[in-house]
Amino acid sequence: MQVLLKDWQQFWCENSEIWGARFDYREAGPQLLMQAFLQRVINGGGRIDREYGLGRRQTDLLITYPIHPVRQWIVIELKVAKRGLAQVLMDGLKQTRDYMDQCGADEGHLILFDLTPGRSWEERIYSREEESVPANGHLTGHSITVWGC
Repeated sequence: MQVLLKDWQQFWCENSEIWGARFDYREAGPQLLMQAFLQRVINGGGRIDREYGLGRRQTDLLITYPIHPVRQWIVIELKVAKRGLAQVLMDGLKQTRDYMDQCGADEGHLILFDLTPGRSWEERIYSREEESVPANGHLTGHSITVWGC
């Protein structure tokens, strides 16, 4: 998944301006492109559930791979920020952690699309591990990979 998401970042840098202008609802563009990008690779044996219902909320993407004897579950939450990433990051980490808890996933990714005007690609493209803190306030030992786009 790490390699796939690094490839996504490169694809996004090369194509976001072309494709982003085609969507009237600007926040839909990044999510639809991400889903299309992942689908072409997942078709090799995995499965993508979009807006997968977990409890009362829905994670944007839940990827499952049949790895015998168990199934691998990967939560991907997508967030669009138009200005100021701090609150979007905190909300996204909590949501991703909650979704991971609900389905028993041990891998989670938070994709942050930074649409702040005037920001360079060098500022927007990154990946890092973040420790998430669930509602009970205790560290869980699970980290979430945050991908800047």
